[in-house]
This record gives sequence, structure tokens and C-alpha cells, in this order.
Amino acid sequence: MKKPVLFIAVLFSLAMSACKDKCEQTYTYRYQKPVFYTTTELRNSIASKPVQELKTPGKIYVKDNYLFINEIKKGIHVIDNSNPNAPRFISFLNIPGNTDIAVRGNVLYADSYVDFLAIDISDPKNMKVLSRTEDAFPSGSIDGTFWQYNKDSKVITDYVWETQTVTQTIECDGGGPMEYGTLDKAFTSASGVATAPSGNTTGTGGSMARFAIYDNYLYAVTNSDMQLFNIAKPEAPKKDTKITLGWGIETIFPYKDKLFVGTTTGLQILDNVNPSKPTLLSTLAHITSCDPVVVDDRYAYVTLRSGMTCARGSNQLDIVDIQDLKKPFVLKSYPMQNPHGLGIDNKTLFLCEGDFGLKVFDAKDVLTIDKNLLAHFKDMKSYDVIPLGGTLMMIGADGLYQYDYKDPKNLKLLSVIPVKK
Repeated sequence: MKKPVLFIAVLFSLAMSACKDKCEQTYTYRYQKPVFYTTTELRNSIASKPVQELKTPGKIYVKDNYLFINEIKKGIHVIDNSNPNAPRFISFLNIPGNTDIAVRGNVLYADSYVDFLAIDISDPKNMKVLSRTEDAFPSGSIDGTFWQYNKDSKVITDYVWETQTVTQTIECDGGGPMEYGTLDKAFTSASGVATAPSGNTTGTGGSMARFAIYDNYLYAVTNSDMQLFNIAKPEAPKKDTKITLGWGIETIFPYKDKLFVGTTTGLQILDNVNPSKPTLLSTLAHITSCDPVVVDDRYAYVTLRSGMTCARGSNQLDIVDIQDLKKPFVLKSYPMQNPHGLGIDNKTLFLCEGDFGLKVFDAKDVLTIDKNLLAHFKDMKSYDVIPLGGTLMMIGADGLYQYDYKDPKNLKLLSVIPVKK
């Protein structure tokens, strides 16, 4: 008697399914489509190019009479700055994914997404890769915004918003599944007067730098780690120890035999007496904010700002007393508008206020900085500065500005390299 019952149940099921109507439904959704290089494309694209216009400037670096300006994620502009009144573009070094720069002697170090490069710049018009440390930053590029997609040896270089419309045939009761495109389906293909840098000397970077050189080591900070490279042989750096620092690492500033690391949650001070093994001395915590730092004698100058990647942090300048490196403390805070990079030389403090321009303070008395504003240049967008030998180099979204600050009360504009709109 069981077989007829089973047969009837099957017929009933088939009949019910035949009665269900089919409907078409259209869905429109947005997704982020990754753009990538293959690792082969990436590693074959490093080359000297003719002069290019400044479009999206990033970090700046100075070595001898040369000024290097990062074109964000594109490469490096090489500029003859022997005459700051008339800086002259020499060449462009094409480096996909580049965000940071450091130079020792005739060797320039740069990141290229996941890789670390050593480049011969003795001939600035014909620069050549000396060595490449592949996958030096395996968890992503040095600024943490991109990472390697190992499945097909691809390096994701960007994300773009795309809108896709899908029409599907489903059961009219709404029970049909919605199928979305996979990551793989979303992939798209991407394709002088100055003397040459000399000796074994090291150049100077700004406060926003993620590269720092001390002794025979280059330190590169990612979002969570500090990767050491031994550069005893500058042309052949060797990947060394990696030190975990915690999440939110942003900048590194070397001062004497100490390293000052700016993070989104505080200031870290590392003892670097043994350059191969930096050790943490102390941490000074603050509310979540973006946080570059520079140091002069017993004080560290730290800017905190709010922003998309900096949560709803404060906009202020903190003066940190570091006389006891194991017990730093905030001596005084000054409200600011939206401070970015900063620099100090001979007690003159230069502070970038982003869209609100550049401020110059007399910092001889750290307790009265707010009462000693020497100048405020409001008609520019400032990102970072390097004060060096009486000449201030300031980079921002508008371009590169240079000032003579030998008389801090009367800064003189020397030259401007504007961004090409």
C-alpha cells in the first residue's frame, strides 16, 4: 500500500510546480570594481620618462640640489632646485603605486605597491633600477590602501564605483535567488645645473613621511608594522626585521638615536641606539586623529586633525614634553583649523592648515605659541613642509611653494610650481 501513496505524492508535487508562474525582475546595484596590474606589468613599468606636469602631488624629499615630488601612485618628479627662485623639472620616474621616497648617496628608495625599489639616480635623466625586493609589503602598499590579490598574481591598484543592471527570471512568489557578480568578473585590465647627489649622505623628508633612514637602516612604516631594510650596501638593500607596532601607524620621524612614530591613537617613541633592533620606550595616547610629528630638542610638536580617515578627532597642535622619553606628556594644546604636516627650524614653526593655508609661528616660548603668529598665508592648500637652510618647501593640492625664511617675520615667496588643472 505504500507505493501508490508515494506515487500520488510525486504527481502532486509535479503538478504544483507546473502551476507556478515565472516572472522577470530587474535589479540595479552599485559595487566597487577593482582595477589592477599583473605583477609582470607592474615590474616592467619602472622607467625614466620625459618631464611631466604636476597633477596630484604627494610627499616631498630634498637631497643636495635636488627636490623630489611624489605624483601620488604614479611616480616621482625630479627637480633641479639649485636656484629656488627658478626650480626646473629634469625628468619623471615612472613608478606605479609610489607614495614614499628616501635617498642615500646616489640611490633613491621607493615603494611600488607591494615592492621596495633601489634606484640609481646618478644620472637624473636616465635612472635605473638597481634592485627590487618583491613582496616587501605583503599585506598591501605602504599606505595600506591596496593589497595583492594572490590568486592570479594581480596587484589591485584602485577601486572605481560601477552600476550594474541585472534582469533575472524568477518565481513570481519572490523565492528565486539573486546572483551578484563575483570579484573575478569585476576585474578590469590596467595598463642640468645641479650636481648629482653625492657621497653617502642622506636627504631630508617631510613630517608625513613613512620612510626614515638612520645609520645603515631604512625604516618603512605600514598601517601596523615597521619593516627594516639593511642599506649598508645602498645599491643592494636587504629586507630585515619586521616590528609590529599596532594598528593606525601613519608617520615616522627620526631624531638623533630615537624614532618618533605618529599613529591615529597616539605617539610612540622608540629607542634606536641599536639601529637593527628599535625598542619601544613609551606611548602617549590621544583621541583618534591623524597625527604627524616633528621634534626639536626637548619638545615634540604633534598635529591632530579630523577627517574621513581620522574619525572625528580634534584639530589641534600638541606640545609634548619629551625630556623624560619614558614619560612624555602634553605640556600644552593649541586649537587649529585642520592641521596637516609641520616643520621646525631655529624655533620657527611652520604648520600646514590644509585648505586653510600655511601658518608660521615663533616657537621660542612653547607656552605662548598662539600669541606669536608671524604669518598666515590663506590663499593656498598646504599638506607638508620641509624647512632647510633658510628655504621653506611647501607642498599642497595647489602645487609647490618656496619661501625665503631667513627673516621669519618677513617671509618672501621665491617660486611656485602650480598643479596643472
